[in-house]
Amino acid sequence: MNDSENILAIAQAWHEAGEHVAIATVTQTWGSSPRPAGSRMAVTKSGKIAGSVSGGCIEGAVANEALETLASRAGKMLDFGITDERAWEVGLACGGKVKVFVEPVI
Repeated sequence: MNDSENILAIAQAWHEAGEHVAIATVTQTWGSSPRPAGSRMAVTKSGKIAGSVSGGCIEGAVANEALETLASRAGKMLDFGITDERAWEVGLACGGKVKVFVEPVI
């Protein structure tokens, strides 16, 4: 079982236990990116997190968007891009861009 399948299994177990769960998936990367396309993170309404879609501030922003997705029950595409000058501030150490799709598990 690869890491991505592991995260889905964890999310399924949380969902079956009654948790409200959202899944974030890296859909595209350009330039430098800490995690490849296909990387996943599961987030519950109660604050549990498994997996990773990036690192730095992006991870926190994705977790917050996941909670909003649970409230709205609608998926959304997140687009993170940064200039080389601001890269360290947001956790994309060498610049680059990352797209992450966040969706609720229903």
